[in-house]
Amino acid sequence: MDDLNPEQHRAATHGAGPLLIIAGAGTGKTKTLAHRVAHLVSEGTPPERILLLTFTRRAAQEMLRRAGDLTGETQSRRVWGGTFHAVANRLLRTYGRAIGLPPEFTVMDQADTADLMNLIRDDLELGEGKRRFPRKDTLGEIYSRLINARETLSDVLEAVYPWCIEEVEGIRRLFQTYVQRKRQQGVLDYDDLLLYWHALTQAEMTRDLIASLFDHVLVDEYQDTNVAQLDILRAMRRHNRNLTVVGDDAQAIYSFRAATVRNILDFPQHFPGAEVVRLEQNYRSIPPILALTNVVMAQAYEGHAKTLWSSRSGQTRPSLFTCLDETQQAEIICRQVLDDRERGVALRQQAVLFRSSHHSDQLEVELVRRNIPFVKYGGLKFLEAAHVKDLLALLRILENPQDEMSWFRALQLIEGVGPRHARTLMTALGVLDHPADHAEPDAPRLERRRSPLSLLTSETLPVPSMAAGSFDAFRQALADCDGLTLGAQVERLRGFYDSALERLYENAEPRLRDLQQLEQMAGRYLSRQDFLTDLVLDPPSSTSDLAGPPLLDEDYLTLSTIHSAKGGEWATVHVIHAADGMIPSDMSTGSTEAVDEERRLFYVALTRARDRLNVYFPLRYYHRRNGRSDSYSYAQITRFLTSDARALMDHQVMYDASSEPSSSPPLAPAAPTVDQLLNDLLGG
Repeated sequence: MDDLNPEQHRAATHGAGPLLIIAGAGTGKTKTLAHRVAHLVSEGTPPERILLLTFTRRAAQEMLRRAGDLTGETQSRRVWGGTFHAVANRLLRTYGRAIGLPPEFTVMDQADTADLMNLIRDDLELGEGKRRFPRKDTLGEIYSRLINARETLSDVLEAVYPWCIEEVEGIRRLFQTYVQRKRQQGVLDYDDLLLYWHALTQAEMTRDLIASLFDHVLVDEYQDTNVAQLDILRAMRRHNRNLTVVGDDAQAIYSFRAATVRNILDFPQHFPGAEVVRLEQNYRSIPPILALTNVVMAQAYEGHAKTLWSSRSGQTRPSLFTCLDETQQAEIICRQVLDDRERGVALRQQAVLFRSSHHSDQLEVELVRRNIPFVKYGGLKFLEAAHVKDLLALLRILENPQDEMSWFRALQLIEGVGPRHARTLMTALGVLDHPADHAEPDAPRLERRRSPLSLLTSETLPVPSMAAGSFDAFRQALADCDGLTLGAQVERLRGFYDSALERLYENAEPRLRDLQQLEQMAGRYLSRQDFLTDLVLDPPSSTSDLAGPPLLDEDYLTLSTIHSAKGGEWATVHVIHAADGMIPSDMSTGSTEAVDEERRLFYVALTRARDRLNVYFPLRYYHRRNGRSDSYSYAQITRFLTSDARALMDHQVMYDASSEPSSSPPLAPAAPTVDQLLNDLLGG
C-alpha cells in the first residue's frame, strides 16, 4: 500500500458496505482496484468469493495480474474475473437448467442477431407492404435497447426511433417470433446473457444461491453500465452490501449502447450509505492539458465534482490550429506529426482522434501521399468481417446443428446455392420447424428427430445439379471434423473454404492471413464451445489485431474514433474537426443530456494526451468534395472550447486572411484584350 496516494489508499482499504470510487482520467483506477482485490484477500476473503466485473477481458486480466504481484499468482487466479457477459455465460452453463436453459447453448454475435431478424422479417412478409419497415440492423438495435435499458417497445420507439412508431405491431410480432426461434434452436444472443443472468437471480430455485456466491463484488468502468446490469447488481447484493464500483461520470460516452450515466450519478441513492472517494491526482498528463480539460468539463450540466491535477513537469500549452479547410487541416496534421517524429516522438506514440470514422477520409489520402504509415481503429470489427463469419458458421454447425443462421450462411458458400436453395435445403434437413415461404413447394421434408448433420448424406436432398460437386466437398469437410482437435477442425474446414473465399471475395490474400491467425487461436483451445463463446464475448477489435502491424514498417501512426480510443494514451494527440456539427455531432444536440455526452466525448479525446495536445478547427466545409470551386459553408468552433478554454491554448491561424477574397472587391478597368475582342466581334 506504500505506492498509493491517500485517496487510493482509502479506497483500497475500505471495509464493508457500498463504495463509489470517482476516478478521473489517468488517476490510477486500475492500480487502485487491483490493490483493493489484494487487500480483501490479505484480510481473509477467499479469492473464489470475489467477483471482479470489467468491460474487457484484457482489463480483468491486467487487474488480476497486478493483484497477483501483491498476493501471489495462485491466489489471484482463483478470483472470478471477466466481463458481465462472460460471467453470465459461466453462471448459465452451471445453473441455467433451473430456468429451462440447456448448458450446451450457443451464443450469437450481434451481426447474426440482425441476420436472423432479417430472415424472420422476410418470413412474416413485413418488408413487402407499401410502408417503410425497419431493416435488420435497426431491428437489432431496437431489441438490444429493450433488453438493456428495460424500456417497453413503445417507449423505445417513441424516444429513439419515432419513425417506426406506426410499425409497432409488426415489430412486436417479429420480436415474439425471434424469441421463439432462438429457443427452438438452443441459441442466445449477446443481450440474452444479461437477461438470463437476471432471471437466475429471481428464480425460486437459484435466487438465494446466486446472491450468496460472492462476499465482494467489484465493478470497473461503472459509468458504462446499463439498467439491466444495475438490476443484476442489486439482486446479487440482496443479502450482502459489499459492492465496490469505480468509474468516471465525465467519461460516460456509450448511451447509444443503452449505457446510462445515471447509474454512477445516482449510485448513493441506489445503494444507501455508500462511501464516495474521489481520485483527482492525474499521472498521465502535464498540468496545462489538465487545466484545459477541467474548464471543458466545468460547463457540464451535472456530474460528480472533481478537479484533476498533476505533479508532472511540463508547461507546453495545448495548441489550437485554425485551418482554412479540410485539405489544409490534413496538410498541417502531417507536418505536425513529422515534426514531432523529428523531435523523437515515434509515430506509435502519436494518435489522431475524431468523432466519426469517415472524418479521417481526407487525412488518410494525405498520409499515403506523404508515406506516413498508419493503422485505423473504429472501423470494421473482426467478427463483422465476412470471411471470418463464414468460417465460424461452419464451426457453429458442428457445435449446434440446429443453428439456423449458421446453416443459412454456410450453405451459400457452396457454389450454385443461393438464398432460395439454402432455405430449401434447410427445410429438408429439418433445421426449420416450418417450411420457409421461399422453399420449393415439392421439397421433401425429412424427419425432424434426426440431426441435420446426419441427414447431409441423404440422397434425396434437393441439391441443385450445378452444385453437386461443391456440396459433396462441403459435407465431406464437416464429416471429416469428427474426432479431430479444434485446431485440426479449423484446418480441415479451411480446406473447403479457401477455394470459396477466392470465388466470393476480391483481395483474398489478407483474408487468408486472418483465417490463418484464427486457426492458430483455435489451436490454443481444447473446447470448441469455449472458443466460439470467447470470440463472441471478447472479440478482437479489428482484423488488424490478428493480421499484425500495417505493411512491414517499423513504426505507424494511430488513427481512431474517440469511442475506440477510450482507455488509451499517447505522448501526442491530434484532435481533428473541432467544429460544431462535427463535435458535438449535429445529430446529438437535441437535449441537454445529449450535448453533455458529446462534451464528455470531447473530454475523453483531450485526456488521452500525455505531453502535447493539438486541436484542429477547419473554417470551411465544402458541400461536395470535388474541388475548391464547389460551394461551401463556414463552420463555428466547437461550443466546448469557450473563450475561457481558448485562453488556455496557443492559437495559430494557419492561413493568410488577407488572401481571402473580399465580399465587395473593387472594380478594375476592363482588360484591353476584352475591349479588342468586343470591337472585333462588333465589327468596330
